[in-house]
Amino acid sequence: MAHRAGYVNIIGPPNAGKSTLLNALLGEKLVITNPKAQTTRHRILGILNGDDHQIVFSDTPGVIEPRYEMQRRMMRAVNEAFRDADVLLIMSDPEHGPDQLTGLVEKAGRMQVPVAVLVNKVDLVGQDRMEQALVSWQAALPQAKVVPLSALHGFHVPELRDWLVRQLPEHPPYFPKDQLSDRHLRFFVAEIIRDKILEHFSDEIPYSSEVVVTSFQEEPEIVRIEADIVVMREGQKAILIGHEGRALRRLGTAARKAIEDFLGMKVFLRFHIKVDEGWREDADKLGQYGY
Repeated sequence: MAHRAGYVNIIGPPNAGKSTLLNALLGEKLVITNPKAQTTRHRILGILNGDDHQIVFSDTPGVIEPRYEMQRRMMRAVNEAFRDADVLLIMSDPEHGPDQLTGLVEKAGRMQVPVAVLVNKVDLVGQDRMEQALVSWQAALPQAKVVPLSALHGFHVPELRDWLVRQLPEHPPYFPKDQLSDRHLRFFVAEIIRDKILEHFSDEIPYSSEVVVTSFQEEPEIVRIEADIVVMREGQKAILIGHEGRALRRLGTAARKAIEDFLGMKVFLRFHIKVDEGWREDADKLGQYGY
């Protein structure tokens, strides 16, 4: 039996459900999800293996008009997803039609690979509104497969997975069959911590913060982790720490429990809060942080 393999790249506006879909397709939570916009900052590969196929899913940051260097680098990851896709998935919802995403539609219309438009959150809108969204997307991209979807509840996800396998070219696997992602454990630990910052803090704190795992030591009974949380101002550092350190302790407890669930081991977690005023605009620092 011929083996199929290829890159299935997911693009779309912020908060459309791209990361939720990736987790649903893989059958486990690989990437963080949060109702706040711009949760995903990096292009993350998730690998789904079968006996006769390997799908390399690529989750990307939401398509935005960049305002500073970090966001410009995020959009470079989106452009890469157009260039190397074997199958392109456009993730949208009834709030984001083709009229709001004209640049994305134009690029997708020039693609020479299979394209599917996934209109997500079917469980949150009425039938008439969903049908209008489907019709408008089909008119904008006549060559695309357009389907309603609920990534959160799994509606049409198994059918989408089967369709994707059929679209893949014949090719040997790109990665070892037991590999789940191209990222290492430190990356996912940092993402879990950032997820808890998104969950526990509001306003500018999540968007001004970066997490760097500086030490990851595995022992037989426990994993010892140290991480820097980088913010842009002293006032943000004070908010993260909170009165008598209470906010930081709450963050640490939530992050530690989530990391323990992810690793399946006990974790000792220690934070260091650092101020770096211009990190989002500094090319060298962004490179150090993996952008």
